[in-house]
Amino acid sequence: MRLRERLARREAVVGLIGLGYAGLPLAVAFAEAGFPVVGVDLRRDRIESLKVGHSYVEDVPSERLAPLMTSGNLCASVEYAALADADVITICVPTPLSKIKTPDTSAIAGAISSLGPWLRPGQLIMLESTSYPGTTEEIVRPVLEAHGFTVGKDIFLAFAPERVNPGDTHFGTRNTTKLIGGTTHACRDLATALYETIVDEVVSVSSPIVAEMAKLLENTFRQINVAFVNEMALICERLGVDVWEVIDAASTKPFGFMPFYPGPGLGGPCIPVVPHYLAWKLKTLGYEARFIALAEEINGAMPAHIVNLVADALNDEAKSLRGSRVLVLGIAYKPNVADTRESPPLAVLDGLLAKGADAVYHDPFVPEVTVNGRSLASITLDSSALHSADCVVIATDHHWYDWDWIVENARLVVDSRNVTAKLTTRALASGARIVKLGAPSLEQLHGI
Repeated sequence: MRLRERLARREAVVGLIGLGYAGLPLAVAFAEAGFPVVGVDLRRDRIESLKVGHSYVEDVPSERLAPLMTSGNLCASVEYAALADADVITICVPTPLSKIKTPDTSAIAGAISSLGPWLRPGQLIMLESTSYPGTTEEIVRPVLEAHGFTVGKDIFLAFAPERVNPGDTHFGTRNTTKLIGGTTHACRDLATALYETIVDEVVSVSSPIVAEMAKLLENTFRQINVAFVNEMALICERLGVDVWEVIDAASTKPFGFMPFYPGPGLGGPCIPVVPHYLAWKLKTLGYEARFIALAEEINGAMPAHIVNLVADALNDEAKSLRGSRVLVLGIAYKPNVADTRESPPLAVLDGLLAKGADAVYHDPFVPEVTVNGRSLASITLDSSALHSADCVVIATDHHWYDWDWIVENARLVVDSRNVTAKLTTRALASGARIVKLGAPSLEQLHGI
């Protein structure tokens, strides 16, 4: 097969549509493996950034990107015509939810439709975008067949779900197992040959829908378990038990248990979103995914619970939340990244403002955000900012923060991430009062 030989010789031109958190690392990996790579993204600001060798994705340092752009191994454009010579085209476009939480697959449909003039026999078309089970066969395949191609003979199609974990310093493209679901055996084999050039282990499954479901299972597993441990935090607060100690104790069991940790909610582009693809598909079949709905309800209520913890903590100091200065530390959805998509700390900040608090935030990775139509800038974090705050809320546990110094300069701290469990004796003796999510209240500690 001609394409298989070109893949082996690194002569095949690899094209990618969508150069975001999933697409750009993939493009760089193929370029570093020796393939000529062409990326297309409709966001002109991204293309302009790439052309000067600047990366906007934390997992791709500019120092790694720039030489590939300079050498021409990696090219980027806003025009689909740039894919005219592509032998492989991988679609990595976003698939958000609509306002009523149904899958928005318009970007996938738009991408495959726009490829029409550049489709030709012998190409391999890959879909990596996460969507509902059946997307590859129901949205992508019909377009290929409408152009007169027989899938598996004239043109090849497979699904390979992205498994990107932004900010992960251990698992990247190379050492994260890649799933392949080909529409035919020939499609599967070609897709496997492609990804084996950049991934240590490639596992093939029987069909695209199995690979699609595997991706949904991975993310829904995390959504439900995070919801469970968030509910355990609420339970432990009522029982006067420290949920963090309970989790550590349960983790000593060497089998049958996997630790998850509570927090201010569930964020990011995948975990809060992906389960809804599955729930929507099941509704079309007359079935309700009850675990998914309950998990969303619990996780979605956590930001409001953090706001209530702040209000109660201030009340114990004879202060009202309204008018109090509240400093939120960390606004990204997870540590050490700048990503605020579906970020629970944003909802916490919004809730504080809605209750009349003089709420501000600091995040070393996020210089500005928009909260309910209001633009806010990250304030300077110094001892004055901490001293002037009636309450400091630890919302995202960036490694950048010096928690000892923060507590030593604060009066009241609401900790939603358990970072204060590792404070030094000096910080603990500073006089700051600490209220933790999932831990006994002041009244419980004193037997009131």
